[in-house]
Parts: sequence; structure tokens; C-alpha cells
Amino acid sequence: MINSILFVMLTATILLTSLTVTSVDFAEALKSKGTGISQYGSSTNICGLQLCSEIPGGKAAWMEQQKMPTPVAPVTEEPVMEETMMEKITEADLGSVLRLSRANVPAIIPLHQGFYNGDSVYFIVTDSSDQKHADIVTEQQGWKVELAPLLANAPEAALSPVYIFKNGVEGNGVHGFQGEVFSSTPAQEDYSALTSHIHVMWNEDATPEVLDSADAILAAQANDMVTFTEPEVVMNMPQIVWPEGQMFVKEDKTLTDDTPYGGGQVLDIDLDEMTVTFIAHRGWGPDGRTIYYIVTDATPSGPASMMGVTPAPTSANLIASSAAVDLFQFKNGIKGSGPLGFQPGIAASAPGDANYTPMWRIFMIGWNTPENASLLETLSDINALKADGLINVNIARPMDSDHIVNCPFIDPFQ
Repeated sequence: MINSILFVMLTATILLTSLTVTSVDFAEALKSKGTGISQYGSSTNICGLQLCSEIPGGKAAWMEQQKMPTPVAPVTEEPVMEETMMEKITEADLGSVLRLSRANVPAIIPLHQGFYNGDSVYFIVTDSSDQKHADIVTEQQGWKVELAPLLANAPEAALSPVYIFKNGVEGNGVHGFQGEVFSSTPAQEDYSALTSHIHVMWNEDATPEVLDSADAILAAQANDMVTFTEPEVVMNMPQIVWPEGQMFVKEDKTLTDDTPYGGGQVLDIDLDEMTVTFIAHRGWGPDGRTIYYIVTDATPSGPASMMGVTPAPTSANLIASSAAVDLFQFKNGIKGSGPLGFQPGIAASAPGDANYTPMWRIFMIGWNTPENASLLETLSDINALKADGLINVNIARPMDSDHIVNCPFIDPFQ
């Protein structure tokens, strides 16, 4: 544990740094899948995003709770959560607390309107595997879309097709025509925020009209009214509002550096202004640079529910894919604003890096002697301390399942 003098020195240093991801022996960690040694999701220690011991009734009660169906009706109330570790910190613990400035800040992101089965869908666009498409959407929405080349490696099972019009009826679609048409929403089990694209072109002898469902588009193709092309591009297009529901909206809109991580990631959805406001969490890139990220969806359902985000079972198909990169979080040590109430995490890549992607394969770091924990800020820190036997690093398997989180890295101040 750090003493109060060291805490003051660390705080001054940290004002220029923050959270994210890394790659420490992924192949080795995969060997431990299902062995119960993963400290984040082991069968004995962790329930979702909390220690089992912190939940009334323990692991058995938590597992029973996971059997409950996930509601899909519109939700505006903050999901009920147990008292978090950050809320349990007492004044006597202050010497071991890492307090980052601006650890949680609001990020206002433009919404787009599309369609699913005749009804409206509202979504955001955060990342693209292709620079051309990233530039097109960035200019169209006035908010930066990050280049994430590795998304092109995502397996088909982790993607959801979306129809994008290149001509026809003018509208607010990303190419200036009618809105995009989705093949699924979070109400379906095959939903994915990662989209493969089908470009739709009206043929010269056809009369364009708005097509608001995949069935209508396929019927138009069958009647030789439209032609399809499939560019090799994958984009991250998380849905915020869909016909059967929407993302959780936190009831308490006040953000502080100590705001608990769980219980919802959205502060506001404004369909008049066409914006959504997320909580942007501060952390560290691989070299110690400051990053901010939002959380839109995750698998399995337990961690997704705890964070208050959309469950996305298809993301499990990314567990061994290069389309997902490693993100290291902490299960003990210095208390802070990370998901489990300890120091912020470290990412294996950040925007601008060739290996950046918004899809994160989660590893948990545990101090072998938590009272001697120190601040880690880089991948090099992780590798060095692991080699010295001071920390253990294990792939997270909550609910004994593959764990992937969609955490686009963004600039909340743009």
C-alpha cells in the first residue's frame, strides 16, 4: 500500500496519464480457460464485476440472478447494484487510493437514424477498418471515427450485415441517402455492433423509394430494382435505441472522479438533438499515454448487466481473433476508478496504433502481495512485474465464458 507522501507524489504525476490494454502471453492465458485460475471470473472469487463475498447470499445467489431474463423494454432507471468497492473506501484508506483528475467525463456523440423491420433504430459510429469510410463518416457527422484496421479480421460470426444506400432517396444516411437498414437489433441473439456492409444501388430504370427493412431490400433486388456490392469494410455501429428497447440511462447524472463504474454507461439520449451522452472513462495506453473510452456492449450477460450495457453474445467469436486486443484490469492493489474498484487499466493499443481496435479481450492482474502494490502505467510495467513474480495475469472468464467488451477509445473533448 502506498503511504500518504507517495500518494501526493503519484497524484501529481498521474494528472498527465490514464487507462486501457496490453498483450501478455495470450496463448499461455488461453491454456487456463476453464481451469478456475482466472481471478476476474473464477468460480470462487468474482461474480460479474464484484467479489462474490460482497453480494448477499454469495456466488449461489448471484448465479441464480443470472438466470433471470434480460429486459428489452425501454429502460430509463439505473439498474440496482450492490455497494461498490469505491463506495466502501474509508478515510483511513486514503493512503492507498489513486485519485485521477477527470477520471469520468461526459462524451456527447452524434446519433444516426436507421431502420429495422419497418421501425427506427438510433445508433452511433465509432470505428472503421477502412480509412476512406472513417473519413466519410467523420465529415458527415462532425465527430471523429477512429481507424481500426484489425476489425477487418473479425470472423463472419461476429458481424451483423447492414444495408447502406449509395443513391436513391436523399436522406441522412452516411452517404447522403436514406438511412441504413440493419439485419438485427439487441433484441435478437445474433446482434453485433460490428457491421459488415452491403452497398445498395438503385438501377437506372427503377423508381427509388425508402426501403425500411431487409425483406423489402431483398425483394427489390429480386425484382432487379437494386444492385448489391459488398466492400471489405467493418464498422463499429452500436445501437442505442431500437424498436424493442434502449440502453440503460443512469438516473444520477452527476459525474465525479469517484463515480462507480457500473450501473449504466449512458447519461442522456436526446432524439431531438440526435445525440447520446456516454460516460468516458480515463485510463492508460500501452506506453502510458492518457486515453478515454466508452462501453457500449459486452459478453457474457453478467458483466454486461453489471456495467449497464447491451449484451452481445456474438462477440464471444472474437476471443481468439486479432480483431480483439488485450485490455488489462486490476482485481486488487491500489484502489481507484477501474471496473473492480482498483487502479485504471492498461491497454495493448490506442488510437493511431496499427493494432488498435475497440474490441477488448479482458485480462485481470492480481498482486501476489496486495499491500505492497504500486502504480502500473505501461505494458512494460506489466511485463517486468510479471517476470519478477510480483503479479499474476490471467484471462477473464466470468460465468465461465469468453469475455469481450466493446470499448471504443474516443476523444471526449472534441
